[in-house]
Amino acid sequence: MSAFFRLLCAAIVLTVSGGFIHAEEWPSRPIRLIVSYPPGGTADLMARTVSVPLGKILGTSVVVENKPGASGQIAAGYVAKAPADGYTLLLDASSFSVNPSLFPKLPYDPLKDFKTLAVLAQYPNVLLVHPSFPAKSVKDLIAMAKAKPNTIAYASSGNGSAQHLAGVLFEVRANVDMQHIPYKGGGPALNDVLGGQVPVFFGSVASTKPHVESGKLIALAVTGRNRAASLPNTPIMSEAGVPGYEVYEWNGIFAPAATPSGVTSKLSDAISKVMQSGEVREKVLGLSGEPFQGGADAADKFIRAQMAEWAKLVKSGKISVD
Repeated sequence: MSAFFRLLCAAIVLTVSGGFIHAEEWPSRPIRLIVSYPPGGTADLMARTVSVPLGKILGTSVVVENKPGASGQIAAGYVAKAPADGYTLLLDASSFSVNPSLFPKLPYDPLKDFKTLAVLAQYPNVLLVHPSFPAKSVKDLIAMAKAKPNTIAYASSGNGSAQHLAGVLFEVRANVDMQHIPYKGGGPALNDVLGGQVPVFFGSVASTKPHVESGKLIALAVTGRNRAASLPNTPIMSEAGVPGYEVYEWNGIFAPAATPSGVTSKLSDAISKVMQSGEVREKVLGLSGEPFQGGADAADKFIRAQMAEWAKLVKSGKISVD
């Protein structure tokens, strides 16, 4: 064997082994967690709750970056086009499963461009009415809506929003027709409900609980499968007379689809460990959420089921963002 051939073989071995060493060293630099909503909301709070312990487990820092806008499309489109190396991840909300039905031309394909790493937690909504409104129970509300179709209004943060979809599903499951009043944001919608201009609202448990406790709003039913720990005396929809009604907002973490399976497995395992910690679980419960039960496969099945359910509702309800 010539000296040149021996040197060539040694170079090949070093190159290949160097590649393996490089792969094994992931992560070797900070990970960016791109959040699809602005600071202060639940998605941002969840990102900042998990980022530090996740970084400790992985041996690097996890940096939270907010890229809000277009119902999460800006952040999702950005991450979908990012290098699939495990250093750019997306933290999105339930709009991730609704957008494909609402927007015919997304800048990404939610099923082809992403790998689901985890669903962190689910957050039920609560059906609320102003104290001046005659209905004091879900059955009262249904009876009034059936007696006077399209006269009882509910507010939302906009067409196609979580509150709007919760209202449409209520109409379908309760077999009633109500009037949807869209606002440019949840804050203005809630303010008008508090002021009595609009009587009904589907809001997050965490943000509306203080108004329930102060008597400014009355909670008729929670939209989850279990009663909310923070509103233990409020029934769930099936108890209140609307069987088959279940609505959650949720937060999940995704990686670009081509990210190596070894990297995504490490990420999913690390996220699972974070979510099992007592401190993180307490923060989720403090936001009136429920930690998601299951790993990456269960999370992916959940999200696909959500997409199918909302697609059916958007089509049957003729919902658009116009």
